[in-house]
Amino acid sequence: MTTPDEHALEPVELIRQSGTVLRMGTAMLSSGTGSYRVKTAMQQVATALGIDRHHAHVTLTEITATSHRGRIFRTEVAEVRSVGVNAHRLGELTNLANGLRPGARADDVLRELDRIDALPPLYPAWANALFAAVACGAFAYLNDGGLVEVLGVFLAAGLGQLVRRWLLHRRANQIGVTMLAAAVSSLAYLAFVLVLDAVGGSGATHEAGFISAVLFLVPGFPLVTGALDLAKLDLSAGVARITYAALILTSAAVSVWAVSWLTGLETDPSPAAEVALVLEVALRTLASALGVLGFALMFNSPWRMALGAAAIGAVANVLRLQLVDGGVAVQAATMLATLVVGLMAAWVAPRLRVPRITVSVPAVVIMVPGAAVYRAVVGLNNGDVDVAVAAGIQAVFVVVSIAVGLAVARMLTDRAWAFER
Repeated sequence: MTTPDEHALEPVELIRQSGTVLRMGTAMLSSGTGSYRVKTAMQQVATALGIDRHHAHVTLTEITATSHRGRIFRTEVAEVRSVGVNAHRLGELTNLANGLRPGARADDVLRELDRIDALPPLYPAWANALFAAVACGAFAYLNDGGLVEVLGVFLAAGLGQLVRRWLLHRRANQIGVTMLAAAVSSLAYLAFVLVLDAVGGSGATHEAGFISAVLFLVPGFPLVTGALDLAKLDLSAGVARITYAALILTSAAVSVWAVSWLTGLETDPSPAAEVALVLEVALRTLASALGVLGFALMFNSPWRMALGAAAIGAVANVLRLQLVDGGVAVQAATMLATLVVGLMAAWVAPRLRVPRITVSVPAVVIMVPGAAVYRAVVGLNNGDVDVAVAAGIQAVFVVVSIAVGLAVARMLTDRAWAFER
């Protein structure tokens, strides 16, 4: 039985402050940002509320936080089950954390967090599917596809994303949803090829385009933020994010393999069409900008944020492709391109008043070797070891190059990354 004296000993204000800090952390984590930014936002809230010291351990789905005031402390644990990306909410949360000043009240912060939590998606389901279709259609061209592949991928990816979003909003299992969405997109592309054959076209020559139809499933945010967490030596968060991304990629790849095995669809890449250099650069710039724009909008980015990411991605990706065409190793070209992304994002993001990650990650998602990963798994399942090893090694080196390029850019532009505290 408790007594009034025991109630008087409860650190009520510290409990409220600690809960507010943890609430900010879970909101940031569920919006898709990395461990480093979650900890930074929590520390900003803790400082503004007058907490003496604050420490947090953040993984992909859990936060353990301790708040100190004088000789007393409070430790709390929270779990975030929904792993996703919401760039709009992330921007609002970042602005809230950056705008706090010493003397802030917990009730005011909680009121703002309630408002941000209640924000609806910026775009309806059909628009979200359209953004995925545009992004994958651009991918199809950048993967050496022609007009037929671009059109088929546009239709198939849009349908797959519509199914994926509908199921995820009903809290279906993410692994199962990923496999089903990949199957829907692959089969939709197959139907497109069969219709093309039926009307007198040559659908069989365009079969390989179906790989691009599932690239909306590439977990770009977890891959990139996980790699950055590892660069920051936050091993528990980085390994968890990379593992989650690998599970999503493998789930989609297994589904792609199953469809290709059952239907006979070929995954060998198409030869690139010969075009004049000026036209090639112009088309690559357009496709890169549309691809990044589509992904950014699919992540629920406001248009200002998405256009900033598209401008950065167009410059960096065309640079990467031209370097590869000039004989530079793909991993070296990717590292240089992502370094450019990081440096440009450091300049663009403050001027747009958006978090750097919301313009840098969509800009590099288009460089993530999703097609190589899918071809590696398909080759492995088909017993084609040479294809599987070559594609798999290329994918690993490119992902490492993305992480190195972004990490170096961050170290060059952020003192907190360049020096240990």
